[in-house]
Amino acid sequence: MKGQRIVWPSQATVDIEEFELPSFGDNEVLVATECSLISPGTERAFLLGLPNARGRYPSYPGYSNVGVVIDKGRDVDGLAIGDRVVSSKGHTSHFVATPESLLRIAESGLSSEDGVFFNLCTIALQGVRKAKVELGEPVLVLGGGLIGLFAMQLAKLSGGLPVITADLSDNRLTLATRVGADYTLNPEADDFNEQLDRVTSEKGVAVVIEATGHPPVVNTAFQLAAWHGRVVLLASTRGETEHVNFYRDVHGKGLTVVGAHNSVRPRHDSSPNFWTTRDDWELSLQLIAHGRVVVAPLITHRMPGIQATDAYQLLMEWDPNLLGVVLNWED
Repeated sequence: MKGQRIVWPSQATVDIEEFELPSFGDNEVLVATECSLISPGTERAFLLGLPNARGRYPSYPGYSNVGVVIDKGRDVDGLAIGDRVVSSKGHTSHFVATPESLLRIAESGLSSEDGVFFNLCTIALQGVRKAKVELGEPVLVLGGGLIGLFAMQLAKLSGGLPVITADLSDNRLTLATRVGADYTLNPEADDFNEQLDRVTSEKGVAVVIEATGHPPVVNTAFQLAAWHGRVVLLASTRGETEHVNFYRDVHGKGLTVVGAHNSVRPRHDSSPNFWTTRDDWELSLQLIAHGRVVVAPLITHRMPGIQATDAYQLLMEWDPNLLGVVLNWED
């Protein structure tokens, strides 16, 4: 039996590769992928070899996968054939994994298409946790991509009021309103600062979440945060931020700057504002299943996995209308 998977043979090159399914051990399972989700910002950065994202080739991308256990080893406990599972496996029709690297989807009413957003929700979740949002604090999210839209929704669930999305794309601002933003603003508007003062009742922004990954926007985040505010660097910044006036924009205002890369997590036990990946995976699935976090409007493209080269071409061209790309791997 053979499977198919996405491979990047070299920089800016995408192919579909056929491979022999590997055998599995006594404590392993064989999973058939139902769908996987492209992570636009991260995958584009590594595909193009942008700063802070230079990988090795060939590379096998992806880290948001929903599949079904179709066979298992004799020593496997806790998983049965037919169980749906999520994992950080890539864009592939089949894979072998240990039970510890998988999480069974307990919510029977959760569609696989919605559930596949679990990992991007989890990435945003750890950043919002580290922001320590208090009830009634204004929160501004810079960037209306997937990570930014998740961060906005989670900041609202945490008690942020108002929660504001800022983006240059009118389509993304409209989408932000659909999934719960109290206000949306375009930073290029002449009266942007006046609008921000108005929607925050001139209290300023207590928490600014940088979710674009563009180096100059880090400066903007510092400048927009209020006295004693917090700036959360959630997106992976692709390059160096220049001309930072730390005295004026950080030191003089008493800002707290939080680096919120998803890899900075506890390995074993969760603690306040600092949860393990597995615990956040489970919570993300629950939030999506119960409608606390909205994902359906975030899907802009659906296609078979074997046609993913078309999606990556749009990604390399950076079409702002491309957000959630769900790849279907079922026959």
